Amino acid sequence: MTSWMEIVAENPGHSSWYIERFRTMAANGDDLEGEARFVDAMVPRGARILDAGCGPGRVGGALHQRGHEVVGVDVDPALIEAAEQDHPGPTWLVGDLAELDLPSRGIAEAFDVIVCAGNVITFVPAADRRPALEHLGQHLADDGRIAIGFGDHRGYGFEEFRADVDAAGLSIELELSTWDIRPFRESSDFMVALLRR
Repeated sequence: MTSWMEIVAENPGHSSWYIERFRTMAANGDDLEGEARFVDAMVPRGARILDAGCGPGRVGGALHQRGHEVVGVDVDPALIEAAEQDHPGPTWLVGDLAELDLPSRGIAEAFDVIVCAGNVITFVPAADRRPALEHLGQHLADDGRIAIGFGDHRGYGFEEFRADVDAAGLSIELELSTWDIRPFRESSDFMVALLRR
């Protein structure tokens, strides 16, 4: 799978297309909050949530609207700019998940939940996926959880993901096949995994 920044380098208009795609879907009344509903059900009101690979802010913005303290991080400055415009309230930061160090940027408190939606983990370069998982784990509260969702057709197989999770010092608490809580099966082509340290 080509990393996000490689896609942007090859097609400089890709970020703008992506931003407008979700703005159009929102304007059409499409349901874009499935991941946010899932995460919201995991925590009490006012939880600290990291939207890792936040894109233009749809998940983090929806969680902020539900009363949570949200920080969003994405490697693409254009997506962060769109998040700031479309979803004011959360803290939006440009950053690489494989090098994530929020305490060095003044955000020291750990997170109750870290959400990594929208196939984000598959857009992280293959060599950086394990470090990204390690860094996410370092930002997690002691009893916190990480929710990661991605499809297996994106160059990152589920077995490889499981091995990376284990090597990153994390464990899989639950595997689902969708954000609307359907069980994971051997035939599933999408996984939502809940991880713990």
